[in-house]
Amino acid sequence: MKVFLDANILVSVVNHEYPLFPYTSRIVSLSISDRFLIYTSPLCLAIAFYFAEKKSSAKVAKARITVLARHLTISSTTEDMVKKSISNNKILDFEDGLQYYSALESNCSCIITENVKDYHFSEIEALDSMAFLEKYLDIKS
Repeated sequence: MKVFLDANILVSVVNHEYPLFPYTSRIVSLSISDRFLIYTSPLCLAIAFYFAEKKSSAKVAKARITVLARHLTISSTTEDMVKKSISNNKILDFEDGLQYYSALESNCSCIITENVKDYHFSEIEALDSMAFLEKYLDIKS
């Protein structure tokens, strides 16, 4: 199964943010499983780096993003995706539109985000981290 991680999931992992960290880090760790292929975009990594740098330092942020990027498949963001995000009237947040089209282009069947309502327009299933773990791994909180 191909899943796409939104920026807020990555921020939770790189900054060890509780109470989400146990769930989000578990999802990232699925990258070693044959059942899952975990995607994110360059923009999500940039956002995670920004928040990690603010919390720690550029050196720590770079080290954490380096480790994270080794475990994820990096999707693309193209000019066409930018245009689609701008022209789709259902998309209220440009950045969410970019993530959506990046996930769609990568044939992901699920977007994992802590802001599920931001993807109200999505034709791809959007779940928060705990809902994903409950549905696909039968892990209860």
